Amino acid sequence: MNTFTSEKLAEVKAKNPNEPEFHQAVEEVLESLELVLEKHPEYRTAKIVERMVEPERVIMFRVPWTDDKGQIHVNRGFRIEMSSAIGPYKGGLRFHPSVNLGILKFLAFEQVYKNSLTTLPMGGGKGGSDFDPKGKSDAEVMRFCQSFMSELFRHIGPDTDVPAGDIGVGGREIGYLFGQYKRLRNEFTGVLTGKGLHWGGSLIRPEATGYGAVYFAAEMLTTRKEELKGKTCLVSGSGNVAQYTIEKILQLGGKAVTVSDSSGYVYDEEGIDAKKLQFVMDLKNVRRGRVSEYAEKFKGAKFTPVDHKLGYNPLWNHKAHCAFPSATQNEINGTDADNLLKNGVYVVSEGANMPTTIDGIRKFLDNKILYAPGKAANAGGVATSGLEMAQNSQRLSWPREKVDQHLHGIMKSIHRACVETSERFGTPGNYVNGANIAGFLKVADAMMDQGVV
Repeated sequence: MNTFTSEKLAEVKAKNPNEPEFHQAVEEVLESLELVLEKHPEYRTAKIVERMVEPERVIMFRVPWTDDKGQIHVNRGFRIEMSSAIGPYKGGLRFHPSVNLGILKFLAFEQVYKNSLTTLPMGGGKGGSDFDPKGKSDAEVMRFCQSFMSELFRHIGPDTDVPAGDIGVGGREIGYLFGQYKRLRNEFTGVLTGKGLHWGGSLIRPEATGYGAVYFAAEMLTTRKEELKGKTCLVSGSGNVAQYTIEKILQLGGKAVTVSDSSGYVYDEEGIDAKKLQFVMDLKNVRRGRVSEYAEKFKGAKFTPVDHKLGYNPLWNHKAHCAFPSATQNEINGTDADNLLKNGVYVVSEGANMPTTIDGIRKFLDNKILYAPGKAANAGGVATSGLEMAQNSQRLSWPREKVDQHLHGIMKSIHRACVETSERFGTPGNYVNGANIAGFLKVADAMMDQGVV
């Protein structure tokens, strides 16, 4: 890291103490941008980096709600509106006990580059709460969502900020949030994406992040004249992203052998076929159970509980060709990266946001495997959110095939942009540099055009 970027990273750490995820996200991008800033000193003069790492607006508020026993609880609500240089703020809401300012700032920062890569006019934002929907009744979740939206509605709108779902925020939560927004604003607009199909949602939106990560992996494989067919794949997580990653792997002829949640993971050497995947979807989406039930249901599958003392995740220590981390941030550390490489994995396509530590990323890059960072590989979700916004504006609902075709085309465009940009800046095959630089240039040029704002 050169002197300029080292100084900028030090400033970020000093201004944002105790936010390691945000520091990590900024460091990873700054390392790539050294190649740009040397060739384009005008970005340094205009303080583009300094403006990009500072949110345009940070909103934090209390969220009081009452449980089914009449007891009052108070959670924190957040919305980080990071950049509106190329369009209204766009990014998900996360409901999870781990949510804090630093995690949401990292997610919002990543979202700026991801949205830029989609080719759609969307800025970057992120929000959520430390509320945990697990174990709560529908009525409790509804009351929380209504309280949360009673403050958030002041700060969002179809041309200002359009939130979506993320961890802990699925169709149920989006429905309650939209209902309260509509009640308070007295208008029916496309202010949230991930809506129900019969009230403004888009086909393929639930599948989009997982499908997109697999499409991106398939595009990377074409650079080596290979395809996904016949490849064994490790997938982490068991939520929306993981489920549809597995579905698309199956459709393209690959074999997924793992699935996980916070309690542990399942390894099924025979592969997760369509019937087993349907069981996972019912387990997680309807019954809200644990993946250990998979191993109880299907013979030959083995459940391994989480052991935090290990220092690595044994899910990543199986023979495979491809890995799709689809759970959460920093789930692949340096040891995990070593295990993946040792076991023959040479394709990593990130369905989650920043699931690999900087140490792990460097090992992937040093070994020149096909490694796609989340801001490129998982951009399919927000891309399809953008398509949902377009359908809402036109008061239309596109057929499934049209949305999937658009999604596939966008993932091809993102892949092409990453490849061409990495080559242009002298690091061919480096998807990290390609994604970071391509995302940066579009936003930076818009900021230059719009003046000091």
